[in-house]
Amino acid sequence: MVRIRPAQATDLPAISALDRRETGADKPDYWREMLAPERVFLVAETEDGALAGFIAGEIRAWEFGQPAAGWVFAIQIDPKLRLKGVGSDLFAAIVARFKARDVTRVRTLVDRKDHLILSFFRAQGMVAGPSLQLDMDVT
Repeated sequence: MVRIRPAQATDLPAISALDRRETGADKPDYWREMLAPERVFLVAETEDGALAGFIAGEIRAWEFGQPAAGWVFAIQIDPKLRLKGVGSDLFAAIVARFKARDVTRVRTLVDRKDHLILSFFRAQGMVAGPSLQLDMDVT
C-alpha cells in the first residue's frame, strides 16, 4: 500500500537518485523545475515514508491546433515495487488531477523500442494518438 501526494522539495534527492539509478542520467535541475505550480508532480511513498515512485506532467494546449491535454512527462517506480500497482495508482492520480481541470485527453511520448513503458501505458488504456512525432538529426 502506498500513499500518493504532491512532490515537495524535500523529495528531490530521492527522486533524483531513483531516476539516476534507472536512466543513468543525473538531472537534479530538471526535477526541481517539475515543482513549478503549473506542473503536476506526484510521489508515491511506502508506509515507512520511502519513495516508491513518482509521476510528472502538466496540462498543455499543444501546437498545431490541438486542444488542451494532460501530458505525462515522466514516471519511475522503484524496481522492487514494480508489478504491485504503484505505477497504476500514480497514473490514476495524475489523470484525476487532469480531469478535475476539465481535460478530456491524456498524452505522453515514449520510445517505440521501450517495451516496458509501452506495455505499462497500454495497460492503463492508452493507445496511439492522432499526432505523429517527426525528428531530424542536426549534427
